[in-house]
Amino acid sequence: MNDLGPDPEAQLRERLAAARQEHADLDVAVQAISAMPTPSLGVLGRFKRRKLALKDEIAALEDQLTPDIIA
Repeated sequence: MNDLGPDPEAQLRERLAAARQEHADLDVAVQAISAMPTPSLGVLGRFKRRKLALKDEIAALEDQLTPDIIA
């Protein structure tokens, strides 16, 4: 059962927008850290793993919002 509230699609769209924004922010941070003379590899790895997790979450949210079309 879905317990997202009265308008689950709107909440999914909000979460999707937030995930996309966080992914973009992390992309900027990864680029900035990579450009440093001695980048922090631990932080860089953590940010990259978070970006990958967000990419998967974005794909899952998009799948939930896309209607199933039977061919």
